[in-house]
Amino acid sequence: MHWLSAVEHLRSRREPGVLVTVAAVRGHSPREAGAKMVVSATGTWGSVGGGNLEARAVERARALLTDPAAAPEMFIADLTDKAPLEYGVQCCGGEVTVLLEPLAVLPVVAIFGMGHVGLELARILARHDLDLHLVDSRPAQLTPEVLSVLDDAQARVHTHHVPVLPELVLGELPAGTHVLVMTHDHAEDAALIDAALRTADLASIGLIGSSAKWARFRKKLLAEGHDDQALAKITTPIGAPELTGKQPAIIAVAVAAALLQRFQRDVVNDYSEVHHR
Repeated sequence: MHWLSAVEHLRSRREPGVLVTVAAVRGHSPREAGAKMVVSATGTWGSVGGGNLEARAVERARALLTDPAAAPEMFIADLTDKAPLEYGVQCCGGEVTVLLEPLAVLPVVAIFGMGHVGLELARILARHDLDLHLVDSRPAQLTPEVLSVLDDAQARVHTHHVPVLPELVLGELPAGTHVLVMTHDHAEDAALIDAALRTADLASIGLIGSSAKWARFRKKLLAEGHDDQALAKITTPIGAPELTGKQPAIIAVAVAAALLQRFQRDVVNDYSEVHHR
């Protein structure tokens, strides 16, 4: 697998990795500057030259995988028979500078309902490196004109127009998705929450609305067979509680702030899970 395809492979599987690059070469080396490989906890793709150089790079890369706060780093390898060796002799005679860049597990967010709040929230989240799924049963809410405010998005934006049964999108989302329910229709919200509770491996489920709305939903969900433990998975109201106000932009900022805090916690948990696998 080509290194670029490997990056996409890890991203789609929500696995951390490290991109290893030959940043500079002096003298002779087995690979030229710019050669790349990708390292995960269990695999490697591509090559930076094999031998002691590559084994050392893999070892350093996997050490980075155990640190949720890891930053890019570099090391210099002397490819001579006089250099300290751990994995075999390479006597090309050159000096290689290697750059290691951690590839984090990126968050996934699905917004169900692209009304005023949903669009404002999408505008904020689109500025972050994540996968953003936008879902609405109304075709007018997902037109290129409406979504043109996301044209400069850093996030990867996926749109889902589902006029019937938008809850079916839940089954297409990656494990670890943060789901936010804020549609124009309370009946649609209720169906989505019911389906979300029946969907395995979601990271979180948030519902916009008042305490009165949740009281009605809670009664209905209990009648449909969900227990208190399941209902505890629902966060409502959503957003940072210290940010108050009913304007769509304020609500969106509050929800985004709470999500970003959650993302930071998830990074630690994801790395811990990989390290103890």
